[in-house]
Amino acid sequence: MSRFFPQIPSRGSAIKYPKVTVRDVILYYFRSIKIHWFSGLLTVLGIAVTAVMDIIVPIYYKQFFDIISSGGEVAVLSKELIGIIVFILVLNGISWSSFRVNNFAINWFQSNVMSRLRTTAFEYMLDHSYLFFANNFTGSLTQRINRYARAFERLNDRIVWDIIPLTIKVIGITIVLWFINHNIAYILFAWAIIFMVSNYLLARWKLKYDIEAAELDSRLTATLSDAITNHQTIQLFTGQKFEAGIFQDVNTWWRKLNTFRWNVDSVVTGFQAGLMFAIEFFLFYYGIKYWQLGLISIGTFVLIQAYYFSMADRLWNVSRVIRDVYEGYADAKEMVEILKLAHDVKDAPGAKAILVPKGEIDWKNVGFAFNMTRSVLNGISLHIRNGEKIALVGPSGAGKSTFVRLLLRLYDIESGEITIDGQNIAHVTQDSLRHNISLVPQDPVLFHRTLLENIRYGRRDATDLEVMTAAKLAHCDDFIESLPNKYETYVGERGIKLSGGERQRVAIARAILKNAPVLILDEATSSLDSHSEMLIQDALDTLMKGKTTIVIAHRLSTIKKMDRIIVVDNGRIVEEGTHDTLAEKAGGLYAKLWSLQAGGFLR
Repeated sequence: MSRFFPQIPSRGSAIKYPKVTVRDVILYYFRSIKIHWFSGLLTVLGIAVTAVMDIIVPIYYKQFFDIISSGGEVAVLSKELIGIIVFILVLNGISWSSFRVNNFAINWFQSNVMSRLRTTAFEYMLDHSYLFFANNFTGSLTQRINRYARAFERLNDRIVWDIIPLTIKVIGITIVLWFINHNIAYILFAWAIIFMVSNYLLARWKLKYDIEAAELDSRLTATLSDAITNHQTIQLFTGQKFEAGIFQDVNTWWRKLNTFRWNVDSVVTGFQAGLMFAIEFFLFYYGIKYWQLGLISIGTFVLIQAYYFSMADRLWNVSRVIRDVYEGYADAKEMVEILKLAHDVKDAPGAKAILVPKGEIDWKNVGFAFNMTRSVLNGISLHIRNGEKIALVGPSGAGKSTFVRLLLRLYDIESGEITIDGQNIAHVTQDSLRHNISLVPQDPVLFHRTLLENIRYGRRDATDLEVMTAAKLAHCDDFIESLPNKYETYVGERGIKLSGGERQRVAIARAILKNAPVLILDEATSSLDSHSEMLIQDALDTLMKGKTTIVIAHRLSTIKKMDRIIVVDNGRIVEEGTHDTLAEKAGGLYAKLWSLQAGGFLR
């Protein structure tokens, strides 16, 4: 449930994110900023020089009007006046040049830093575990990366275009006016401080709502993404109105929260306007008094007016500046949470690449539980010989898929150890481990790229000929040749333009191309029709030669030729042996499963 709007339920994430402070956001941004420090420095210097010129130029306008009102000889005064405007032209030229330097520098600086921020965030996010992605919406994660970079642009703009010039102007104008009249300097300075502090306090109070708005914005995107991804299910189960209702609920929470935030901004704007009217009155009231006493000149009036409008223009945007800074922080915070979140699965210090000359795999008393609560595997011990072909079978939820995910180190085990050719997989690099294992999943997900690119993903340095050879061995050419663009055909998001069987053949082609010493087949023929399965089985037989192979299967007819069958139930190995041995074992789980499938589910 929301902390500030109780009607808004929490996002319910299973992930415990670390606390993120303003300092954390600054540190993560600084890592990318320091690489492009020179363009950043030019950006600051350019705007600083421009702000200083904005303070100096009005001083010469003061002299200009003081000379005009002095009543001297016109010819003499004209020379002095021309000299002043020429000098003003030079100062404006310096201001123009420094502003142009600032423009080009900030363009280079921001684009490079934002690009690096996106890349860094993307690379770090990809190294999170399978469990991390299972607990997050794809659309929400995508938005976090983009908002992280855009938040930097917003924060940098506010610092460069508003905060730096305002700071220089407040200090510089106060110093100039102090030498002219102490009281006027005090009034203007006090007004600026009250204005900024009050806006800061209001913005800080409102920060909690800005953070909630950023979270709710991610929720809105996640809800849209989830529904669009499942559009076919929605249509088949006539859930359009139901899903529209869910989205409307989130959209209503967004509307209520943002209406409240914008109303607060309106109150702040009204407060600002009142302060503006008040300071204008007091400045000119005391200006008139001092002019009557002969303490200030007409030129000083012009100077005060120029400084007032210059500061008023900057201060009027203070609430927006502070709001943008805090909203930028709120946007960046969600990504920094992920950047601060330690990877569940990471390489051990000094981890080396694994060497797999044989492919012998040992499970030694392995235990695993999700979130330390739901036990999945208990005391698994298993030796798989070099080149042996084993099958994992058992009821749904028995732990078969977790078994192979642990071998791939998509999760880390809780107890025991897994070794390949005597090397503990927890002590080698993840990349080298997965480089030596090929997986053909039950439901392959493809990139929205060409068929050539999708198959080549098995070995990205493969030639076109090698890719096409692998495709033919997997009988992909059967359907590829019928496509208008053949291997250059784009397959759609997640491979949606292909059938389930076609996607599986692409996944098999990838595995053939990769040619790793360890092969995992997770229901690799489950989406194939009988004709396609017959074609693929020949390719799989070729693929399995000389490889240590683990097959997960529910259709037991596909694993009769395996060297050994491992029966898993409730996270434990309960039986093992050949098909014939297990099928004849009275009262055994495998015999029961075989009887159900061989005799049909209907009695």
